[in-house]
Amino acid sequence: MLAIAGPLLILFTRGIRDYEVVASALQSPSFKAVCLIAGCVGTVSMFVGTFSYRRMPTRVSRGQAIIGAIAGLEAACLAFVVALFVRGDMATFALNFLNFDGVLDQTGAFLEGMKNTLVITVVSTVCGVALGLVVALLAVSKRAIVRAPARVYVNVVRGTPLLVLLSLLYFGLALGLRINWTPFVAVIVGLTINAGAYCGEIFRAGLQSLERGQMEAARGLGFSYSKSMRLILVPQAVRRVIPPLMNEFIIVTKDTSLIVFIGVSLNKRDLFSVASQGYSHYFNASFYVASALGYLIITLPLIWIVNKAEKRLRSGLVALG
Repeated sequence: MLAIAGPLLILFTRGIRDYEVVASALQSPSFKAVCLIAGCVGTVSMFVGTFSYRRMPTRVSRGQAIIGAIAGLEAACLAFVVALFVRGDMATFALNFLNFDGVLDQTGAFLEGMKNTLVITVVSTVCGVALGLVVALLAVSKRAIVRAPARVYVNVVRGTPLLVLLSLLYFGLALGLRINWTPFVAVIVGLTINAGAYCGEIFRAGLQSLERGQMEAARGLGFSYSKSMRLILVPQAVRRVIPPLMNEFIIVTKDTSLIVFIGVSLNKRDLFSVASQGYSHYFNASFYVASALGYLIITLPLIWIVNKAEKRLRSGLVALG
């Protein structure tokens, strides 16, 4: 970790524009010495932990020996990969991937792109979840005539690339039916249709994971089928499928980048559109690095929320708040 943290620390302490300092730091003898020391220490730790495992007296000490061996293996592999990487042309690498001069000049565009990405994600996910719940209720019906449309919709959407769906909505409808949607609207509709199919499968799995006796008990108490689903089964299924629904939200966030393939106006650009236009103007891949960091800023908190939700649900807690 020190081998990677060193150049990054220099990058942010010297200023994000001074990419040449990072290139020189990656090729400096001191950095190579750090990689060598890290590799040697990791290799020694790996062998010591491996050969001392059976001689440890307690289960806890044996576990610590395994942890030391695995940590040593990871450190040795990381040092080896970094050492091979820095043998290349670091000046060219820093110029093309760590040169944030143009990125900083486009800070306002990136912030606008993050806002548009969040708008597309939130609207598409909310509509997709509502659509998916309806699809799931149709899919669990006992009547085949009711299940059929839901199964056809789910199978067709899940078996078709999202880019094909967006092309049909934006280009196909414009040519065939003279329906001229903006790219912003087309990508929201496309992501909603796509998310609806996957959310429908998530809700269906959640409903079918509930015990069959709950529906029978509800009907025995005098509830109708619709009230049994609305008041008893669906609330329980929603609690069970919260983690996969959050994962779907993260997937939709990343899929918003497909808007770049159907074109977008300047005031409706998402993160990837801003990065693509910046790359075309400056011929520098640092814009893609900046867009990746922007997506991480959005998705990493969501991933943390997903992990916390899964932990609370595994512990048996009903409420998440």
